[in-house]
Amino acid sequence: MTVGQATINDNNPLLEDQLDAKSERYYYAKQWKLIWWRFQRHRLAMFSLIGLIIFYLIAIFPGFAAPYDPQTRFEKMQQSPPIKIHILDENGGFHRPFIYGQKRELDQKTFKYIFTDDTSVLYPIQFFVEGDEYKILGQWKSNRHLFGVGPEAPPLMIFGTDELGRDILSRTFHGSTISLSIGLVGVILSFVLGISLGGLSGYFGGIIDEIIQRIIDFLLSIPQLPFFMALAAALPREWSVAKTYFAITVILSVIGWSGLARVVRGKLLALREEDYSLAAQAAGASQPRIIFRHLLPGFTSHLIVSLTLAVPGSILGETTLSFLGLGMQPPAVSWGVLLQDAQDMVVVAQQPWRLIPGLFVVIAVLLFNFVGDGLRDAADPYTN
Repeated sequence: MTVGQATINDNNPLLEDQLDAKSERYYYAKQWKLIWWRFQRHRLAMFSLIGLIIFYLIAIFPGFAAPYDPQTRFEKMQQSPPIKIHILDENGGFHRPFIYGQKRELDQKTFKYIFTDDTSVLYPIQFFVEGDEYKILGQWKSNRHLFGVGPEAPPLMIFGTDELGRDILSRTFHGSTISLSIGLVGVILSFVLGISLGGLSGYFGGIIDEIIQRIIDFLLSIPQLPFFMALAAALPREWSVAKTYFAITVILSVIGWSGLARVVRGKLLALREEDYSLAAQAAGASQPRIIFRHLLPGFTSHLIVSLTLAVPGSILGETTLSFLGLGMQPPAVSWGVLLQDAQDMVVVAQQPWRLIPGLFVVIAVLLFNFVGDGLRDAADPYTN
């Protein structure tokens, strides 16, 4: 084997030391480190993970990421289409990205307002500009935004505006806080219930198994959409956004745990008779330790895949309920709330930019699925 200009034979100490170091690093590494090393080799999953990190940073700091407050209304800018970003002026001169002012005129034939560029003045897009005041994590006040055109310039409406003149980009960024977090919170509750009850059912059996399995059979026999509609309709309309958010999270978790619990039960029934499980029992290990320390890690890959697939399921569940008017309600902002107007075909035909929040739902779900594929392959790090 050649390394650079040197030739190394099989008996070369340098090669032997490198192989020994690599083998020692590989075989003595912990399971999660092996998973991470293998996951890094999955390029699509790594790019998707970076995308999810960006999405969640926006969800955590929406006031900073968005140029405007989600409730800010711009006069005479109702139902404005997405504004064009330019780098060349009308004379062909090159500039940093900028926008023109907007002029609104009424079309006498269609009686619709038409927006055109006012090329007399250009407004460059800047970073860390001052704008609407917001609170960071609900605690500290700030008026700095990641990008914008400044308070004296016309609004930067990259995704256009709604019927009240509110910036759809800002509302989409603020809506990610609810839509993305409700998926994580709901999945955490579902996993706690599914792993705990499924573990008890599969390990102990008997009357405990019968009771838990009959509860699961009952939950799985209920049509999901009518069940969601009934539970969501029971929520008082006067509840605050926080209470509604918590209630919808619980609703999504009620259904989500049953399928996982049944899978965990089946796995534990097969693994509890394995030699290492019997050895742990003979050594006097407690039953919770046997379940969570020895048995559950035996199918970590399945749990990881279930986790990554359950989060987009919860996101879609919240979006569906809010789209149908059964989940979050205005003035709350979520991706489902923003898509409620998509039920009107006239609005969709005349203002297709109102569907842009739905594109964020699709991208978020795809990113979770790609990350799940990478984690599934990496969860068994000893395979080639």
